[in-house]
Amino acid sequence: MSDVKNKSRNFSIYLLKGKFNAKNSLKPGHSLGKPISAKNLPDGAVLYVLDSAPKDPWWKSYWGINKKLEQALKGAIAFVDVDERCFALTFGHTYHYLKPESYEYDFGILTTLNAIDPEKIKSTDIFMPETARRERIQSPTAAQLTFFDINSDESIFKSLAGAVKNEYSELMRHVSGANNVRLSSKVAAQDVAELCSKLLEIYKSEDYKTTFPNIQNIQPVKDPAIINMLDEQLVKDVKAKSTHVALTIPDIFNPNASAQVKYSGSGAAKEIYDEVDLKDFYQYLAERNKKDISIELLKKHMLNIQNENGYVLKKHPIYNCLISDCEYEDQHYHLCDGQWYLIDKEYLHDITEYLDEFFVQRTDLLNCDDKREDDYNSNIAKHDADFICLDKKNIAPKGQTQIEPCDLYRVNNNSANLIHIKISTRSSSLSHLFNQGVNSIELVRINEESRNKLKSLVDNLGEQHIDDSVFTVTFGIITKKPLADRSKALPLFSKISLKRALNALELMAVKGEVVLIKDNFKR
Repeated sequence: MSDVKNKSRNFSIYLLKGKFNAKNSLKPGHSLGKPISAKNLPDGAVLYVLDSAPKDPWWKSYWGINKKLEQALKGAIAFVDVDERCFALTFGHTYHYLKPESYEYDFGILTTLNAIDPEKIKSTDIFMPETARRERIQSPTAAQLTFFDINSDESIFKSLAGAVKNEYSELMRHVSGANNVRLSSKVAAQDVAELCSKLLEIYKSEDYKTTFPNIQNIQPVKDPAIINMLDEQLVKDVKAKSTHVALTIPDIFNPNASAQVKYSGSGAAKEIYDEVDLKDFYQYLAERNKKDISIELLKKHMLNIQNENGYVLKKHPIYNCLISDCEYEDQHYHLCDGQWYLIDKEYLHDITEYLDEFFVQRTDLLNCDDKREDDYNSNIAKHDADFICLDKKNIAPKGQTQIEPCDLYRVNNNSANLIHIKISTRSSSLSHLFNQGVNSIELVRINEESRNKLKSLVDNLGEQHIDDSVFTVTFGIITKKPLADRSKALPLFSKISLKRALNALELMAVKGEVVLIKDNFKR
């Protein structure tokens, strides 16, 4: 399969879904023109070329440069049919011309997991749905997955990069994958179909379940019938403005780039936002009288990332930006980056069984009639003198960022009780709550200055328990969901985050508990 020059070349390869091919996978109105012929194309392959007209870079007029400085975009897409499937090989930035719904979103990651040498990983991209946080970790040398210190219970692997197993070394050298497969290969043009056929075989393999066993806890959904049912539930949740749905940017974005957000799909929007928020998209639809929300609408409408000059850097279908949890036929599913994931039932059962033991009922934490958390905290302290409101107080050592010890403090069951309150069961909000609880008690235990600050704030109420390190940390979650639901009231990745927090408290010999508080306020 090597060409005469024996030179490795980089390829970016997408696997199209079953009903897509060269005729229907490109976006309507694309500027690629008609297919062209080329002497080295495999039999039956179709080739489109991007040959844009040269134009001046924006900074030429900005600086008033008189020199001729034209630049042009060049690229190509080759469609290759293999084993009743179609592959799209993209060169340059032509992948933007593929319909977002046309290709398999798990092709890159699963093919890479099966092909990569687990001892020679160089980079990982992970996504944490709980907080919509993305992270890229790189190693200067090839390493095992353990080097990257990834908790697979909390993360979805979006991409891996590294050297391939020896059995694939003649086919390709390095591989990385997300939605597509990126690889370096010496394959000749006429043999590209053979390369794609092998990639399809690797994609269908389940070797990764042995090599990376914990990844089985969260698996992509492929069955179109199930996806359609999940999409129908998603539409219902979006219409109801359910707290199970959130909006995020489905990409690792350069934090140094000044960027703004606009929405499109039903006419130009004047509104520009600094952050992504689903409420802003709801407002965009309401102003355009778009009441009939559908999957087609969510895929047609776009979240646009633009720079300060209004130039659109990237466009993402709203569907690909949504994060959601859904129950269907007694299974739990999670949506992110336009892909539904099935959560292993036994894995989810074990988490629920563990967490439910920490949910308790308390009569001293009254139902919430307040709009704001700080009002609830102050009203609890006014109602019961055994409570001290420490909301917005600071126990951080001198010179460090402010750290609240807790929202409410009291002595309860012969221990110093640090109570943290949060309105909402959104994953991002709960993540902050659990992290706050762990970080503050850790600081009190290991830092004398912080411990003394807490003692001064409680005004001799339970100081001996602080000195004796007898603590209970309570997470109070104000919710409209049934209190009897216990951990079922929380989103999947919030459960995982809570489990991590409770484990951390246990290692510090600190008792942890969770209280659901009834929300009576009409929000």
